[in-house]
Amino acid sequence: MTEFIGIDIGSLASKVVLLSNEGKLVDYRVERSTFDFKKVGNNLFNDILEKNNLNKGDVFIMSTGYGRNTLDIADDRITEITAHARGAQYFFPEAHSVIDIGGQDSKAILISKKTGNVMDFQMNDKCAAGTGRFLEVMAHALEVPIEEIGELALNSNKPSAISSTCTVFAESEVISLFARGTSKHDIAAGIHKSIARRVAGMAKRIGVAHLLVFCGGVAKNIAVKKFLEEELGYEIVIPKHPQLTGAIGAALIAQEHNGN
Repeated sequence: MTEFIGIDIGSLASKVVLLSNEGKLVDYRVERSTFDFKKVGNNLFNDILEKNNLNKGDVFIMSTGYGRNTLDIADDRITEITAHARGAQYFFPEAHSVIDIGGQDSKAILISKKTGNVMDFQMNDKCAAGTGRFLEVMAHALEVPIEEIGELALNSNKPSAISSTCTVFAESEVISLFARGTSKHDIAAGIHKSIARRVAGMAKRIGVAHLLVFCGGVAKNIAVKKFLEEELGYEIVIPKHPQLTGAIGAALIAQEHNGN
């Protein structure tokens, strides 16, 4: 019986999921991407096969993401736009819109209510502002662990204004605010509001609406969710495994392409 593997090679993290023939999430792995996408993808793939007593011939492999074309083990490939839309629907079948914030880009995706297919999308892939990498740079500037910067931002009553949309200039702005005695809470809140404003503006241009699914590694950041909701004016939902959405979507599409 064939099982299905989705591999999402992102710029900052690589994800592999194993779906059963019935579409159940059986197992998954997440690891930091390095300069060698192929090696990381192969290592995760081999590990999930070994732990589940499978051979390569037992699975069909669909790759997606930033480094999808580097994997020669993949049976097929799919764009991350299509994969994230399908993955969001796995968790929320009524989803009509998706915001995905990854390591190097952010995406807004509009899904047809009639067909369930992607109608429109926009990507911010020319600049790291509004992405996971932007948050990492800002956390480093504030000398705060990346896992804590979201909670830090929620303790602010007066978010700082971060006007720069360029990561390099925004980092300089943060350092200047810090030097003037501005609290880390207020700077962190300003950083998150800047991300939310940028991503929400992109999403509004294509007409995203409820039910909107927020996925990608940055969806784990509670402050980004809060400020996005403020910018959009309604509640957004986050999957149980927001970082796995692309990999799950790839595996589901592999299953559908194979007649299941």
